[in-house]
Amino acid sequence: MIDPLAQTPLYVQLADLLAERIKRGDYKVNDPIPSESTLQQEYGVARGTVRSAVRLLRERGLVATAPQRGTYVISSTER
Repeated sequence: MIDPLAQTPLYVQLADLLAERIKRGDYKVNDPIPSESTLQQEYGVARGTVRSAVRLLRERGLVATAPQRGTYVISSTER
């Protein structure tokens, strides 16, 4: 879970949690990840935190975002 008192920024914690779910197979290649609003509610974080986490996942090469379609898993391993 997300620890608001940890030294690690919330968006990094969220990105790490989502990356672990991808690695575990909860989200498979070509599957969409949950919407921003769903992630906000599920983890109790702000929209900006979710957006930063998704951006970090894109930088790690795990997901790609298609405008107006969502964000999809493109790799199941961290690079």
